[in-house]
Amino acid sequence: MAKRKVNSRGYSQRKVNTREVKQRFLIVCEGAKTEPNYFRSFRVPKNVAEIDVQGLGENPSKLVESAKYLNEQGEYDQVWCVFDRNSWTLEDFNNAIIKAEAQGFKVAYSNEAFELWYVLHFEFLNTGIPRSDYLKKLTSLFGHTYQKNSETIYDELFDKQSIAIKNAENLLKQYNPHIPVKDNPSTTVHLLVQELNKFIL
Repeated sequence: MAKRKVNSRGYSQRKVNTREVKQRFLIVCEGAKTEPNYFRSFRVPKNVAEIDVQGLGENPSKLVESAKYLNEQGEYDQVWCVFDRNSWTLEDFNNAIIKAEAQGFKVAYSNEAFELWYVLHFEFLNTGIPRSDYLKKLTSLFGHTYQKNSETIYDELFDKQSIAIKNAENLLKQYNPHIPVKDNPSTTVHLLVQELNKFIL
C-alpha cells in the first residue's frame, strides 16, 4: 500500500486545508468599531479557527504597517486589512493595497465606504454616492435608524448574506481593468466573508 504523503509539518496530506487544521486569522480594521463589531460576530468555533479582530483607527498605509508588526508577534495563517477609500488620499489607498499584497496579506477594501457591503444585502448598487448618503440609504432599507457601530448588524443581515456576495461579485465584474481607487462603488469585503464562512460548522 502506498504511503500517504506527509507535509513538512508532519500532517497527513489528507488533513491539510480541512477543518481539522486550526487557522489563525488576523483582521485589522481601519474603523475602531463598525467593522470590528461585524467581523467579531461570525460564529466560528474557537476549536476550528481563531479570529483576532483589531479596530485600530488608522489610515490605510499605517494599518498595513501595524498588520505587519502584529503578524510578526503572532504568526497568523491569514492576515486581512480592512479599509475604505472615503477621505484618504489616492496615494494612501493605492499604496496600502500594494504594500499589503507585497506582505502576502489580503485586502477587504470598500470604495467609498464599508456601508456599501451592507447596502448590497438589499440591492445592487453601481452608482457612486457620498458616504453620508449610505447612512440615509441604510436607514431607509432597514426601516429604522441605521446605527453605525451596531453590535447586532451581522445577525440583522445574515439571511441576506448570499445576496450581498452575489451583488459584490457582479459589481467587480463591471470594472475592466480593476483599479480599486477609481472603481466607485466597489468592495472586496465579500472575499473575507467567504473565507470566514468556510470555518463555520
